[in-house]
Amino acid sequence: MIIVGVGVGPNMLTQEAIEAIRNASLIYGSSRAIELAKEYIQGETHIIENYKQLHLLPSDAVVLSTGDPMFSGLGKFAGENDKVITGISSVQASCARFHVEMSNLGMITAHGRDPSAAKQALIREVGLGKNVFLLPAENFGCWEVADLLGKIGVDAKICLYENIGYPEERAVIGSVKNPPVAKSDMYCLLIVQVK
Repeated sequence: MIIVGVGVGPNMLTQEAIEAIRNASLIYGSSRAIELAKEYIQGETHIIENYKQLHLLPSDAVVLSTGDPMFSGLGKFAGENDKVITGISSVQASCARFHVEMSNLGMITAHGRDPSAAKQALIREVGLGKNVFLLPAENFGCWEVADLLGKIGVDAKICLYENIGYPEERAVIGSVKNPPVAKSDMYCLLIVQVK
């Protein structure tokens, strides 16, 4: 199987990803991932019904993963002989948009998970002096992050980036005392500590 990152939004495919998609006879992905790559698809497409059965796909099947497969993506399902092609992630797009250096960045995902581990990771990472990129959960978003940072005494800018690459893309900077408000569920956060 070849797992291909299709980017976080429209027009964010790498040349390597485009070539893999064009040459694929069998393509699997979510409806959103297929939509992002549709311009280059020439083979047969299938919506993934059961992600835990990806290892049963033929070795030449291309599996589309939104963003980058190795950050909260389908790369976790790659076997030893599978290939993973990177995609432009929300991490990269957010850091570029808000001019945040990636070398001192903690990356956390709460997306689709119990947020307790993400909360502990956030406390740990800011305690180390790092800025943090966060993929939020429904019950651990802007307000909960701001509340947690306030309780532990961290002053930070909270940068919200949503619908990246789409016409309704929106980038907003708030603070711990006045966090930004998401207008969709397709968003990410950058917590940039005020020094």
